[in-house]
Amino acid sequence: MTAPDALLFDFGGTLDADGVAWKNRFRQIFESWRIPSDAFDRAFHAADDALVGRIPADLSFRDTVQRLAQNLAAELGLPTVAAERGAEVFLDESLSKILASRELLKRLASRYRLGVVSNFYGNLEAVCVDTGIRPHLGVAIDSVAVGFEKPDPRIFQAALDALETSADRAVFIGDSLPRDMEGARRLGMPHIWLAPGAQAACCPADPVIANVAQLLEMFP
Repeated sequence: MTAPDALLFDFGGTLDADGVAWKNRFRQIFESWRIPSDAFDRAFHAADDALVGRIPADLSFRDTVQRLAQNLAAELGLPTVAAERGAEVFLDESLSKILASRELLKRLASRYRLGVVSNFYGNLEAVCVDTGIRPHLGVAIDSVAVGFEKPDPRIFQAALDALETSADRAVFIGDSLPRDMEGARRLGMPHIWLAPGAQAACCPADPVIANVAQLLEMFP
């Protein structure tokens, strides 16, 4: 992999969870309710879609997670206490990971231009500020704000343009094969798959990592 001048990151499942998507994290949290996988998937997507473009642009990370948990519990017919407990568990796990990611980004920012590209709800900028990672980023691209979702190459290109670089001079790091890896591949951008336990990414030349801390070994 050619030495880049910019590193782009996904947010949810990457900077806050070391490779575990939000849907899978909530599935684990609500495991005791013994909900069939297909029913849980439908409920999560409905709960998630209900937030897209429909929440205040300044909504905090905590409030975003709480609204998602409330929507999910309602879709599943679970009591309010399940939503409250689920949100707290999710937040505790996330904030611990984000703290480590914040230090990682701080170190990387001294040598690379950094950005976040996320299929989000319209408040990614506020979430990046709220979680303390925004000072280390050159740009935070929210799918709602730009009108394109990963894997559409245009959402990645928006970040590259903002950082004044090109696909061949950047690397994308994310946890989703169909969104992150596929989108970067379509643009010809090198990509690193964050996937604990995986052996190979979509493209043979691209690395697989188990946690974002490994990036410090790859980009010293």
